[in-house]
Amino acid sequence: MTTPAAINASLRGDNALPLRPASQAMDLERLGAMHQSRLSFMRTLVRRIMRERWQITAVRFELDEQGYGTVVYQIKTPHGLFSFVLFSNYLAAEDRNDRVIATQWDLTMALVEGEVNDLYLEKLRQNVPKQEAGRVDSRVFVLSRANRSARNFDYVVNQLAKGEQPDVAQIAQVGYLYRTTAVYGSGKLGMADWEKVHTRYPDFARPFAAEMFVCLMLRNFSLLQAEHIAKHKTPESYQPMKAEIKRFFGIGNSTGLGMAPYLINHPLLINQWVEMRELALARVRVLGNINQRVRQQLRELLDRCYQHTSQTVTEDEWQTANNQQVLLDIKAFCNQLDESFENWDSLIKWSEQHCSLQGQELLVSVMLELYPELVDDLGDYYHAEEFLDLDPLMPIQQLKKVVEQRYDWALNIDFAAEGARETFWYRSEEKMEPRLGNTTEDEGKQKQMALGVGYAVRKCYDQLCEYAAEHPLHTTARFMVARPKLRGIVRRIQSMDRCVYGDIQANLLDRDVLPMHLLRAKLAFFGVGKFDPRSRLWVRNTMFQGAPLLEDIGKTFNDDWFMPLAPSLQQSRQPSQQDLSETSSNTPSQQ
Repeated sequence: MTTPAAINASLRGDNALPLRPASQAMDLERLGAMHQSRLSFMRTLVRRIMRERWQITAVRFELDEQGYGTVVYQIKTPHGLFSFVLFSNYLAAEDRNDRVIATQWDLTMALVEGEVNDLYLEKLRQNVPKQEAGRVDSRVFVLSRANRSARNFDYVVNQLAKGEQPDVAQIAQVGYLYRTTAVYGSGKLGMADWEKVHTRYPDFARPFAAEMFVCLMLRNFSLLQAEHIAKHKTPESYQPMKAEIKRFFGIGNSTGLGMAPYLINHPLLINQWVEMRELALARVRVLGNINQRVRQQLRELLDRCYQHTSQTVTEDEWQTANNQQVLLDIKAFCNQLDESFENWDSLIKWSEQHCSLQGQELLVSVMLELYPELVDDLGDYYHAEEFLDLDPLMPIQQLKKVVEQRYDWALNIDFAAEGARETFWYRSEEKMEPRLGNTTEDEGKQKQMALGVGYAVRKCYDQLCEYAAEHPLHTTARFMVARPKLRGIVRRIQSMDRCVYGDIQANLLDRDVLPMHLLRAKLAFFGVGKFDPRSRLWVRNTMFQGAPLLEDIGKTFNDDWFMPLAPSLQQSRQPSQQDLSETSSNTPSQQ
């Protein structure tokens, strides 16, 4: 079997392509500045569905006039047959809670292998609505739940019932009818584990493909349910929603600290994700031909990014300032285009000198958008075998050099400085959610999660130097016998030395650590947009906004839903060259 390392080496052409160094790509703040791209999981999933023309039909539709009941979709793919089962139940406003500790939801759902007969449906009905309190078998790939948007759902239903379309300006404020509060997979609660899904079901063999598919199905059901309720409310005046407005609806999501540890605990997988994105960028920088068509498409994409960012609504002052800076960066890009940039490499280097990190990473996403022929195939290599292997025969002098070369960033951190070890990560027993503690104020440090990789490396290195001074010719095996508690971090150090990326280069124990960067990095790989931080610990966002609808499967598909625009505004005046070349600090007001 070809290993990910071998695939990567062949794709890189023996390091011929200029990958950005790990010190740059794995910087925490830069990771937190990433945007969706055509390699994001939502984009690759939708491309596959549209290209392979998956057949998705509702084989059971049992909703009452209020939209409560059971719906079963059947999904026929090139490699199998699956069912998406959804239960819609009445939920009082006072019982609606988006926290993980909630026990009731407007919708609960499951993605299941094969057909669902009456007997199995009843089994699901007894367990899926309970979520964590229930149990399912390994036919189930994903469990999820969702709540209605208090601001949008009833409004949209009432508009359609009156025969009117929902106001796009209001939709832009909250671009969804439902928001997910959890999407579970990978063996939780008795479900099929990742090994089974990856090896037996090629349709969902890419990371998080099944989870993203459930969110896509939820998005389409939310639109169907709203129309169903509106039609029964006043059938004489009801009008269905226009397709272009439907596509502007996505699915809401609120992500908290629960997602952050994943990036630390799966370094080989994160290495693969980052390397494929960096390899795509390197391909474009070296092989991307720049002609008049590309220049025109680049300007059109920058225009779209400008409008999309202008239309993004956030209540967070920090993110608002970031968005305003991105608008200035886009103007600067357009001015630079007028200077007839020579090649992509020069434009990237110029951006690194003159633009914010979010502006720089937006340019990366735009560049990838221009060259699907250079980029899209890399989406097939996002899987990695996650096995950290200890090499007992490695001489300790070599191990010492590995630490000094690969983890120089950790050795350069002064962990004795004030606040450098003030934060600890733990899992709340009451809320079942990751939390941040302060070592000067909170108890429980002894139960902290092992996320301080940099500090662990520093401690390991200090003891390694001590040991090597006395036993310079010993192997790692002898060192492990003498220091058995260091086995875990040594295994990680040796395994990650075979990777280009993987370890996030930051001190996650620092007093001023910003977990938001971790959340945004993973969400950007998923493909979400319109980040709206609610604190330094959790963020709202929108999934699948602008994506094709189920009824679009089988039609012409241009894969053109990057940075989607509000339909009414999309048809109005595009920003003029004067708008984009404006150099003052005044930015457009939010829509």
